[in-house]
Amino acid sequence: MAKLRAGVIGVGHLGQHHARLYASLPDSRLVGVVDHDHGRASLIGSQYGARAFDDLPDLLKHVDVVSVAVPTSAHYSVTKACLEAGKHVLVEKPIAMLPTEAQELVESAKMNKCTLQVGHSERFNPIMQMMRPHIQRPVLFEGRRMGVYSERGTDVDVVLDLMIHDLDLVLSCNPGPVQEVRAAGLSVRSSTSDVADAYIQFESGCVASLTASRVSLKAMRHMHLFQPNGYVSIDFQSRLGVIGRRSVEPGRKPTVVVEEVQAGDDEPLRLQLESFLQAIRSQSCPVVSGEDGTAALEVAHRVLSSITAFGQRNT
Repeated sequence: MAKLRAGVIGVGHLGQHHARLYASLPDSRLVGVVDHDHGRASLIGSQYGARAFDDLPDLLKHVDVVSVAVPTSAHYSVTKACLEAGKHVLVEKPIAMLPTEAQELVESAKMNKCTLQVGHSERFNPIMQMMRPHIQRPVLFEGRRMGVYSERGTDVDVVLDLMIHDLDLVLSCNPGPVQEVRAAGLSVRSSTSDVADAYIQFESGCVASLTASRVSLKAMRHMHLFQPNGYVSIDFQSRLGVIGRRSVEPGRKPTVVVEEVQAGDDEPLRLQLESFLQAIRSQSCPVVSGEDGTAALEVAHRVLSSITAFGQRNT
C-alpha cells in the first residue's frame, strides 16, 4: 500500500516534530513543509528530506494529509483551506479560536469526506492509555496543569493554551452535559489570563476542579479521578499512575488497596500521528475527532466567560 504523502504547515517548536515523525513513520512520506519564515521551512525541509513550499496552495497540490501547527488564531482559516482542498487534517489544539469556527470545520470535513483530528496529545500519553481501563464512573476530577512562563503560546489565554488539555480529558470520560461553570483568572505577564481556576458541574452530578498556570516555578501535570470504587491518580510528566481500589470485608472498616503503574517512554505525538494515519486508512472516526475538539472548546469558552464576569466583579 502506497505511503500517504504528508505535509506540515508551520514548522516552529511543535511543527518540526510533526515533520520529523512523518519522515520516519512507515505509513507516511514527508513531502513538504511551509512556514511564514521560508528560511525556517527550508531548514526543516532539508533536515528531513522534504521540499519547502512557497505557499499553502502549492503544498496542497502534492499531499494527502497535513498537520496544521500554526498559531491558534490561524487554525480556522488554514484548516478550512486544507479541508476544502480535500486533504485529511490533524490540527493542533485548540481546534479553532471560536466554537462557531470549530463547528464549521467539522461540517467542512464531513462535506469533503476528510478525516479531521484534533491534537489533544495527552490522550495518547502512555500513562493515560494504561489508566483508561481503570477509569469507570468518576464523580470528581481534580486537575493541576502548571508551566514555567514562555512567550510561546501567549497568543491565547491560559484556558485555551493549557487547561483545554484537561477539559478534553474530563469530557473523554463521558460525564454528560455541563450544568454550571464558575471560574476565576488573572493576567500576570501576558495580556490575557496566565492563571485560571475552574469549577465545572455536570448534570450527572460529576464535578471537575481544574487549575492551569503558565507562571509557575516548575512544571506539573497531574489529574486525580475519584469514583465509587476508589480512585485513579495520573502524573503525565513522570508517567506514573496510582490505582486505589476500595476494599470492604465483613465486620471491618473499608480500606484502599493501592497499586502503582509506570508507563513506558513512547512519544505521545508519534502515537497520535500513527492513530491519525490509521483512521484515514480505515475510514474510521479518529480518537480525538473534530466533534471532540469542538466540545472541549465550547466548555473552554464557558470558562472564559466566567473569568470575564469574575474580572468585572473585581475591578
